[in-house]
Amino acid sequence: MRIDRGEQTFVLTVRGEVDYDDAGEFERAWEAADRAAMPVTAVDLAEVTFADSMLLNALIRARHRHQADGRTLVLVGPLQTAVSRLLEISGTRELFTVTDARPREDGADPS
Repeated sequence: MRIDRGEQTFVLTVRGEVDYDDAGEFERAWEAADRAAMPVTAVDLAEVTFADSMLLNALIRARHRHQADGRTLVLVGPLQTAVSRLLEISGTRELFTVTDARPREDGADPS
């Protein structure tokens, strides 16, 4: 997991397999995002090859935290089958803004 900070965007890049063993690392990342209090948090999931309910729970909790603070949470892909399927099966895909490009610092559409 890697954290990058721009002027307006906090970026969390996640790679490989994500499961229960990663819960503590995710919680620390969300705490860092909360402290940074940037308008946008982008979670880059393009290279996640496996994900279970821990990731789903972490994303839903992060969404609630961001909404409560008036910030935006964006999932960045393209999503691998494992993540896409997790969101579809759980019926949570519509809760998230999903894009194939990271948000630009100048606020312009990344496409």
